[in-house]
Amino acid sequence: MSAIKKHEAVKHTDALMDAQDFWERNNKKVIIAFIAIVAIAGGYFGYKYLYRLPEEKKGVEAIAKAQQYFATDSLQLALNGDGRNAGFLKVISKYSGTPSGNLAKLYAGEVYLKLGDFNNALKYLKDFDANGSVQTQALVYGMMGDALSELKKNEEALENYKKAATTFEKNQALSSEYLFRAASLYEVMGKNKEAIELFQQLKDKFPRTERGFAAEKYLGKLGATE
Repeated sequence: MSAIKKHEAVKHTDALMDAQDFWERNNKKVIIAFIAIVAIAGGYFGYKYLYRLPEEKKGVEAIAKAQQYFATDSLQLALNGDGRNAGFLKVISKYSGTPSGNLAKLYAGEVYLKLGDFNNALKYLKDFDANGSVQTQALVYGMMGDALSELKKNEEALENYKKAATTFEKNQALSSEYLFRAASLYEVMGKNKEAIELFQQLKDKFPRTERGFAAEKYLGKLGATE
């Protein structure tokens, strides 16, 4: 055997011995670490497939009847259930953390708004997560503006109306409606300058909408027509 080959063989043997020595010294730690990784991964997939997904499915089934009651304006039944089927409040508490539990907050906020319970409307609307849906978020801002306006919290109401009007301008009907409400609230507050500014925006930005078409009349009423 040549000197080079002998040297390589010695290096190979040394490497094997080092690896063997490392394993003998650390095998328990390696095994424990491997078991921990498997347990964590198993726990995640177990949580997802054995708990999370079935829970989400139950939430979808639970909210369905409440949605039906809401669609027919049976607001108390939609909110509190009918004794056999859960209402939105039960879905919120029982399926917290699921999409249905979150959606129930939006419904509950709107139900309370329709019932005239404006503080509870705000409570649930603020807690609702639109999950990146700007159109839904614009609607939530608008409903919060309505609740705050009814509570005579006019500055906060204006802030939310303006957000509702600008968050998703592609929906011109929605945006123009809340811009109109902001302008009208300014008028009620006696802030005619601000009202004129928003009615003019309404006319310029959304001329093809019902509210945009009517803006000219309100500008005339405030003495702002050309």
